[in-house]
Amino acid sequence: MTVLKKLLAAGLIVGVFVRTAFSQPGGLVHYVNTLQGTNSAHELTRGNTYPTTALPFGMHTWTAQTGRNGDGWKYQYTKNTIRGFQQAHQCSSWTNDYAVFSLMPVVDNLVVNEQARAAVFRHEKEVALPHYYKVALENGITTEMSPAERGAHLRFRFPEGHKSFLVLDGYTGLSGVEIDPAARKITGYVNNGRGFQKGWKNYFVIRFDQPFTAYGTWDNRTDSISAGTVKAEGAGRGAYLEFRAGVNVQAKVASSYISQEQAERNLERELGADRTLEQTKARAAKIWNEHLSKVLVEGGSEADKATFYSCFFRASLFSRKFYELDKDGNPYYFSPYDGKVHKGYLFTDTGFWDTFRAQFPLNALLHPTMHGRYVSALLDAQEQCGWLPAWSFPNEQGSMIGNHAISLLADAWAKGLHTFDPLKALKAYDHEANHKGPWGPANGRDGYKEYNELGYVPYPRYREATAKTLEYAYDDFCGYYLAKAIGNREYMDRFGAKMFNYQHVFDPSKGFMLGKDEQGNWIKNFDPTEWGGPYTEGNAWHWVWSVFHDIAGLKQLLGGDRLFTAKLDSVFSVPNTVKVGTYGGLIHEMTEMVMADMGQYAHGNQPIQHMVYLYNYANEPWKAQYHAREVMKRLYSASENGYPGDEDQGQTSSWYVLSALGLYSVTPGTNEYVIGSPLFKKATITLENGKQFVIEAGNNSAKNVYINRALLNGKVYSKNFITYQDIVKGGRLHFEMSATPNKKRGLEPSDRPFSVSLATP
Repeated sequence: MTVLKKLLAAGLIVGVFVRTAFSQPGGLVHYVNTLQGTNSAHELTRGNTYPTTALPFGMHTWTAQTGRNGDGWKYQYTKNTIRGFQQAHQCSSWTNDYAVFSLMPVVDNLVVNEQARAAVFRHEKEVALPHYYKVALENGITTEMSPAERGAHLRFRFPEGHKSFLVLDGYTGLSGVEIDPAARKITGYVNNGRGFQKGWKNYFVIRFDQPFTAYGTWDNRTDSISAGTVKAEGAGRGAYLEFRAGVNVQAKVASSYISQEQAERNLERELGADRTLEQTKARAAKIWNEHLSKVLVEGGSEADKATFYSCFFRASLFSRKFYELDKDGNPYYFSPYDGKVHKGYLFTDTGFWDTFRAQFPLNALLHPTMHGRYVSALLDAQEQCGWLPAWSFPNEQGSMIGNHAISLLADAWAKGLHTFDPLKALKAYDHEANHKGPWGPANGRDGYKEYNELGYVPYPRYREATAKTLEYAYDDFCGYYLAKAIGNREYMDRFGAKMFNYQHVFDPSKGFMLGKDEQGNWIKNFDPTEWGGPYTEGNAWHWVWSVFHDIAGLKQLLGGDRLFTAKLDSVFSVPNTVKVGTYGGLIHEMTEMVMADMGQYAHGNQPIQHMVYLYNYANEPWKAQYHAREVMKRLYSASENGYPGDEDQGQTSSWYVLSALGLYSVTPGTNEYVIGSPLFKKATITLENGKQFVIEAGNNSAKNVYINRALLNGKVYSKNFITYQDIVKGGRLHFEMSATPNKKRGLEPSDRPFSVSLATP
């Protein structure tokens, strides 16, 4: 069977799934396909997702496992066997996972080896929804799962007359298990993942509704079995149970990072009252329907709704709650930063280089209480490990580039979420910007001394130096803008002096941001299609736009409005050729850009995702409207091929959710959302304060993508942006859409979104 035929067949399968979901009662949750983006591999990713069974922002998720233990490719659509159903937290295939263990039903004979026990399945017999996962394996076993915040309810239906076993796999790293046949439960812990504090454990408890007829422990390093033993501890230790033949077994599972006692408490609080999986399933569906109905879209195609709510689901998984509730219902958590238990809230599992752009601005809009707790917890994390988080998984990894915790803090403050001490935030960021931490390049500031002395990070002394310069300048703007908001002149001067440093890496003779060495010499043999070197996961076509805070200043560097928009046009019109540069070969981001066939526009990675909205800054907003709709139409779907690259902790999904509403956060750190082209005829946002903000698009269609006229609460609205405050006080933004652009609307200087060079005295 050719690859093309396989993809076509997979598309037909998803089409059947989508049509079935729409025909079912039960609310918005049935629009979601959690298989979206699962057709991914090292060479080409369509999301790097797995079929996540979870509650919104839940501490633990559950998924079917097609990959071997320790493989970042946890679930791949092209695989045809499942070897376990596991507790998961993975943000991306590239980060692998932590706190994992799995359960696998086995029929006829006890087989513990993860490869040998794998069972064949077909997607036609798979249901993948947020609140419910079900798969009928070809060996006659059916597995079902429904989630709680810190656990899951599972059911294994074994075929009649066949011996029935369940294998608990301790995954990689250390694990411990203890079987209590009288209580029908297993307790234990796992310790797997990267860089954790000494003594860190994920404690778990599993309660069963059926008695055990036999049991024992095993070692997944040697596949040796110890029949009848009730306790084991060490590398890769697990357990197995046997039930009476052909039984249906329910298992309720919960975990804690704090203690075994807390794991039991989590189980009792979240799942204790549920006698059947149907009860857990119904409650999870209710939670998801209430969550998804915070944005009710109307008037688009059913396929568009499926894509929207599938993306909304993905955007609602990160960052994860890392806190638990004590016996009195008060939040507390084990800190992965200092290894101690603290009172309060903590959230983890996100990389700010990806998510500062859209995922957190979406959270600020829809979940302000949670987001206020999140940004406050950033400063708690800083106290516990000495650094602001940049890539928490769940501790600080320091991956990628930039110091974007300050973006989250400044953005929250600008939007009125004043849940933290701003002076404390500025002090923490000042430390971040003037030191280098022991972890990755985003832990502290790689090349900070040269950046402070030269006004840029020199290349090739530092890899990805030009990209770092651009993002440092944006972060310095965020520090400046937060300081300005509270009237702190000291920090305004300190950060304001550096927020225009992007100018130092712009070569006017080339019209791009280039690498520059310590002596001020530009990189030789420049080719804008060459990836890597001074750029992070991209090339000069992608990185020239990374001046989020001062598009007016960038526009002047590029020669003014006309030349600026011509440069934007060129991104889509130049050939989609790739020069691999310092990568030495094709990486999946390159392949995905070529496949998209949109010139040098590489939506599958974050640096260019805001670029289509920049026409709003240069008197051609209709082009932003056109391109936003094109990207939504061409690069997203609810299928296993649903994304144009790595989904990345909700960022690429959040881009779609905001863009489908007709909005995007070009400059996080300010209170503005730039206007694009709404996908639906009507979207009703129910805000946390109880008010509603309605976005209407009269005469909207696949062809009518242009805004002819806009009204905000009945008054003519010409601006190419709207503020957070205008949205959260409720109201109605009405667009009249057209098949032809209105080239006279939104052209006044006051209609343009924020640029710091125009706002600075």
